[in-house]
Parts: sequence; structure tokens; C-alpha cells
Amino acid sequence: MRTTLTPDFFQLFAVLLVVAVAVLVVVVAMADSLFLRLRSSRPLHRRPAPRTAPDVPDRGRTAPRTTRTPVPR
Repeated sequence: MRTTLTPDFFQLFAVLLVVAVAVLVVVVAMADSLFLRLRSSRPLHRRPAPRTAPDVPDRGRTAPRTTRTPVPR
């Protein structure tokens, strides 16, 4: 059984394709704005507070602990 594609089919296909692309663009734009809103409402990444060295020597270590400067990577 063979069917032919009529001009009406192509017209409806074109309309549905345009509607689908428009809906996709709107949904992606809404998701993008929601993502950016959520990202901007979060506080900025904060560095953890530096840990202080205890006054007690660590397993027989007699020299005081030294603080190291961070090395950029």
C-alpha cells in the first residue's frame, strides 16, 4: 500500500516544525534564566578559614609548625 505525500502534509509539517522550534527556544530561555537566577542568588564561594596549628608537638616534633604561603595553580 503506497501513500503519497500531499501538499497539505508538507504545510502541516512546516507549521508543526516551526511551532516545535519556537516552544524549544522558549523552554531553553526559561531554563537558562532560572539557572542564572539560582546561580546569582547563591553566595560566592568562600575559602575555608585557615586551620590553626595546635600548641602541642605532633608525635615528637619539637619545632613549631610553620604557616605556608598558598601556591597558585
